[in-house]
Amino acid sequence: QAPESFPPLWNEAAVRVLRGRMKGIQGHCNSCYMDVALFSLFSCTSVLDSMLFKPFPLCDRNVQSILRDEIVNPLRKTGFVRAGSVMHLREQLTEKGQFSSFTNAEKDPEEFLNLIMQQILGIEPLLKLQSEKRKEQQDGYCHQIIMDKREDLVVPEVQQLVEHSFLASKLKLMEIPSCFIIQMPRSGKQYKMFSKIIPSLELDITDLLLNSPRECCVCGSVATLECD
Repeated sequence: QAPESFPPLWNEAAVRVLRGRMKGIQGHCNSCYMDVALFSLFSCTSVLDSMLFKPFPLCDRNVQSILRDEIVNPLRKTGFVRAGSVMHLREQLTEKGQFSSFTNAEKDPEEFLNLIMQQILGIEPLLKLQSEKRKEQQDGYCHQIIMDKREDLVVPEVQQLVEHSFLASKLKLMEIPSCFIIQMPRSGKQYKMFSKIIPSLELDITDLLLNSPRECCVCGSVATLECD
């Protein structure tokens, strides 16, 4: 029997289904890192729906079915996922992973994504980056924004943060990614780098691509030099 499928929520449907009390993914035992990652990846976009159906080389069908039937489908159908469903996934990740604390401890979202995408489902890396310092390729599944505190960025946009992060780390995208997952600056309980971040509804990665022809900001011709 083919698994049931619900499309992602868009426009008015997203507002109607996801807004209000008892909506979203219910938190429990430090699950916030996983809840927000799953909500971001699946509630309103289908770009990673292959994770739910495609038989990847290393694919664990049990984990795939839990992700699809207990989390993504209820989220898209009713706008709510109970904590027990996420705990079911966390228990499987603990069993499959190298760590015993996925069921109770707070983790980094990147750690969760690497485990489920690489080790459990066997998905090819989504990002191919090149470091200017080492001139070597770095493959990964998401880009974590790492940057120093800037006084001129009070309420930044995602576009600004991505550009500053790539510049600070001297990174370039080797190709246009099929899916660009971006993790916002790390924040703890005592310190928040930014109180608010404005989502960029579109992301211009022209200046982040390696060997991409770009326009000179002075004369308008094809640029031959780049100034940081």
